[in-house]
Amino acid sequence: MHQGSGFLTTRQRRLAWLGFLLAAVQAPVSARLVEDSSWLFSLCVALMVATVIIADDAARRRPADARSSD
Repeated sequence: MHQGSGFLTTRQRRLAWLGFLLAAVQAPVSARLVEDSSWLFSLCVALMVATVIIADDAARRRPADARSSD
């Protein structure tokens, strides 16, 4: 039984991780420096990217024959 591959390539996965880390670090920094609530946008972007990474991770862990049984 082989593991399935995700929908992100290795390069896209690395870029997603980089984007997540940058947005996650930028949110508290901008919350400290800016008086309005625009830092919430960075937090939302980080959460959306994290959701994509988790979904790709779940697709990678699923056995390859589980998807091809249709």
